[in-house]
Amino acid sequence: MTPQPIDIAGAGAFGTGLAIALGAAGHPVTLWARDGAEVIDAARENVRRLPGHTLPDHTRATGDPAALTSDILILAIPTQKLGTYLDAHPPCAPRIVSCAKGIHRETGSGPTGLISRAAPEAVVAQLTGPSFAVDIASGLPTALTLACADDAEGAALQEALSTPGLRLYRTTDVIGAELGGALKNVIAIAAGAVIGAGLGESARAAVMARGFAEMRRVARAAGAEEATLAGLSGLGDLVLTCTSEKSRNYRFGLSLTQDTGFDPATTVEGLATAQQLASRAELDTPIADMVAALAAGHLDFAAALETLLSRPLKPE
Repeated sequence: MTPQPIDIAGAGAFGTGLAIALGAAGHPVTLWARDGAEVIDAARENVRRLPGHTLPDHTRATGDPAALTSDILILAIPTQKLGTYLDAHPPCAPRIVSCAKGIHRETGSGPTGLISRAAPEAVVAQLTGPSFAVDIASGLPTALTLACADDAEGAALQEALSTPGLRLYRTTDVIGAELGGALKNVIAIAAGAVIGAGLGESARAAVMARGFAEMRRVARAAGAEEATLAGLSGLGDLVLTCTSEKSRNYRFGLSLTQDTGFDPATTVEGLATAQQLASRAELDTPIADMVAALAAGHLDFAAALETLLSRPLKPE
């Protein structure tokens, strides 16, 4: 298949990593950066977000959103900023792929819902799963989920976006894929807090297991297929982000109990998602509730842990 042009809006680490991987596979890639595009293009490297990785010849950076004219547009913009971007730059691409992981704080919508409202005629898909930008940019083997309600369109996108190092598995369960990517970030914060507090690996494993049960409850309530949560976009991503300091959400959790500084400019999607879940009284989300209260300073970690440990003993 002849590599086709692909546009990527968002020159953070993940957007840059995808631009490098797709460009290396022969796709002409246009990478939109909110600022610093000229520097990125001239240096052939995104020094601020993904240093040490060279942009391929097929990839160019631009600060002009009007330059995004390809049939496939990848939106690598955090969920909480996605609505603002879409309002300012309504997309016209016929196929739009979101890479955002989270639940929008104000609307409770996932990324694809925000995109579909802004571009109702477009085919909208979600790309998610266990991945770090540095691994994708380095060409290391990475497997992701591509979720699209239209399976034929999903198959076409799967073919277009897969590379030798980036293997995409598709599903039509967009809700499940979105929620897997959003909810695992909440659990990663809790896992980081547990390790930061010195409670050990066994406690982290317990948080991951009970967190996975919480993820499935929320997904089931939203109408998702539980099998999706057991795949790359749920369990796979959960394992990765709860066990590596490459994860921003995990590092944020560490900072909550180690009393260390954390760069406020760093995107922590799990925090907004935890706050959104904690506001829904109808959902049983004790770990998300704990994360939201801990981050807001409403509980210290000892009190948060006591709250979790005092939950009724019951069958697993």
